[in-house]
Amino acid sequence: MKRTLALVAAGLAVVAAIAIAVTYPALGHWIYHDGGQLEARLSGFHREQIAAGDVTFSVYRGGTQPGRETIVLLHGYSADKQVWVRFARHLLDRYEVIVPDLAGHGDTGFVTGLDYSAPAQARRVAAMLDSLHIERAHIAGNSMGGFITAHFALAFPQRTLSAGLIDAAGVHSPEPSDMGRMLEAGRNPFEVHSRAEFDEFYAMTMAQPPWLPGIVLASMAESYQQRRPELTEIFRGFYDRDWLDSRLAEITAPTLVLWGDQDRLIHVSSAQVWAAGLPKATLVIREGIGHMPSVEQPAESAAIYRDFLATLSR
Repeated sequence: MKRTLALVAAGLAVVAAIAIAVTYPALGHWIYHDGGQLEARLSGFHREQIAAGDVTFSVYRGGTQPGRETIVLLHGYSADKQVWVRFARHLLDRYEVIVPDLAGHGDTGFVTGLDYSAPAQARRVAAMLDSLHIERAHIAGNSMGGFITAHFALAFPQRTLSAGLIDAAGVHSPEPSDMGRMLEAGRNPFEVHSRAEFDEFYAMTMAQPPWLPGIVLASMAESYQQRRPELTEIFRGFYDRDWLDSRLAEITAPTLVLWGDQDRLIHVSSAQVWAAGLPKATLVIREGIGHMPSVEQPAESAAIYRDFLATLSR
């Protein structure tokens, strides 16, 4: 009898272990996605679906009182709109804020064969504003989102109140980053094959990452592995093309260039390229911060951005 009970207990333990292994990442995804949406709502945002040409954007939108200027915040490659919430909530007392999941990302979703170049993504942002009957806006973006921001400012100067480039892709870096060296060696750190590779990649994204439960990190690691073919296609669509080094003087909008000096994905020397080439650049470099200042220090980064916007009305 005791042996039978022991075997039953052992069997239940195995079943429980399998159930935990199967549901653990799924639960982490629920916490990130649904918990993130709850945080967005509590911060003052609501979700909308906005048709824009060949995509329908899923966006967070808040601060929609009449007469306000609009800010559009664009996330980086492989990220989504959730990364902006803790930064963006500090802007809602004065501005309307729109935070889309870009084509290929988040709840907007991936479609194979779509044009994922920075100019195409900029045109979609313009189409989104058209759908909302918004003529002009402040556009800001991180990494790939900064690349798209710069192309928006280049293509739609009359619609660009200002540009915000936060550790932005789009120019050639005088000094190679850790990611640059990996790409030269034939490996893209965003193309994750295992939990170990995810942990290595995640450590490159921020110098001061916010705390996340292990269950959420596990779900993120699984998601990156599942999305690897999609991310590969998106990367090929925008990387190593449409560079702006020779066209910076054409971007006439007032521009904030904000960078973390510990950025391992896009070396901080890129900030000087932007600042030297843009006619109306304000350069701020943060010590001890990595590739995502708006995530690592959301309140402080939002204050820098607000101060920059305040100078435009003086």
